[in-house]
Amino acid sequence: MSMLPAGKLLAFAAQGERLCLGVRRAGRWIVCPYGAVLDGASAKDQCARCAQLDRSRSVAADTMADDPRPYGVYLAYFGPGLLKVGITAAERGPARLVEQGAVAYAWLGRGPLMAARRAEALLGSALSVPDRFAKAAKRAARGALPPVPDRAAELAQLHRTARKLAGWPETLEPVEFACADHTELFGLDRIPGEVAVLGGMTSGAEIVGEVLTGVGSDVYLRLVGAGAGGEAREGAAGSGGAAGVVAVMDARLLSGWVLGPAAGEVTTVPVRAAARGAGEREREGKGGQEGLF
Repeated sequence: MSMLPAGKLLAFAAQGERLCLGVRRAGRWIVCPYGAVLDGASAKDQCARCAQLDRSRSVAADTMADDPRPYGVYLAYFGPGLLKVGITAAERGPARLVEQGAVAYAWLGRGPLMAARRAEALLGSALSVPDRFAKAAKRAARGALPPVPDRAAELAQLHRTARKLAGWPETLEPVEFACADHTELFGLDRIPGEVAVLGGMTSGAEIVGEVLTGVGSDVYLRLVGAGAGGEAREGAAGSGGAAGVVAVMDARLLSGWVLGPAAGEVTTVPVRAAARGAGEREREGKGGQEGLF
């Protein structure tokens, strides 16, 4: 967030090919030994083989059950009816909630990894609380959020219900309800109701715009213009572009690219209308997900 303050002008272009970032081990990235080229439209920053190696020692993939660190179980709010359960290493604090773009959250319990996992599974089976939402659903909810007290009340109700469930893991210490809200951190009041979506980068493609705010991996920009290559909404951006279009960019789509200064003054990546239908959001959810930890 500090690197992309509101009002900052971005003007950059993708250069060369988008390459796999490799594997993260011991807090650093190890270069992909295959030099794999990635799809510019995918949020994944690893090739299939590096991703497989990454998941061989991963809490998210249940291949790290011996992790001795304490874990926190949280409830995250993304919008009315969009509440999920998740776990994160206690040492990370709320970092995972910020990464996911949670509008608000509350801690539910803390304890060993497997106890946290059992609590997460318990909420899923007993209360049908999901452990993820598609990015399109999160984005759509941000444009019409209820007041902060209403968000806290919805979280509090789920927190109370979850704590009354039979089968709560004995080694998981309950945490009293306390709602943390990210309205100010994310600058949610700067997100308009109508927001277009920036597509994936290709070599030579440029993005030129002013930063409005950032939410998780999403960066909201007021575009200087959108070129003829964009699948733009009618009247929003087209050949020659139009200033003032607000669009959201998933910063994960930039991973693996070498970025250089833009040569022009017009955004040339595809610009499309945001998906609003529940069916389309569901399809996106099946096609990919954001990380869990």
